[in-house]
Amino acid sequence: QVQLVESGGGSVQAGGSLRLSCTVSGHTYMRECLAWFRQAPGKEREGVALMHTAYGNTYYADSVKGRFTISQDNPKNTVYLQMNNLKPEDTAMYYCAAARLRAASWRDQAYKYWGQGTQVTVSS
Repeated sequence: QVQLVESGGGSVQAGGSLRLSCTVSGHTYMRECLAWFRQAPGKEREGVALMHTAYGNTYYADSVKGRFTISQDNPKNTVYLQMNNLKPEDTAMYYCAAARLRAASWRDQAYKYWGQGTQVTVSS
């Protein structure tokens, strides 16, 4: 089993920054692929950033490339999403997800473990 707990959401003005944290516990081999997804009201859940811990590779959605950074702190068992230059369209519930995957995936169905989500609201 893998447990994920997100924190760090909040309300900011456009152009501001937030750092989301996701504390991960459980079997390491079951969480080798870590991801941040988001879902805005009335929209489908979409992948924002991925990290495959076995290879250290990171991937970003085009909409956030250059503004968001996914990283991990192994001693703290925490994965972060640093979000800079936030835009109103970034407003959504953000979820941390984990799975044992040979390759990082943008498909939310590929992820077995999910956190409860943290709300990010960006005002113009």
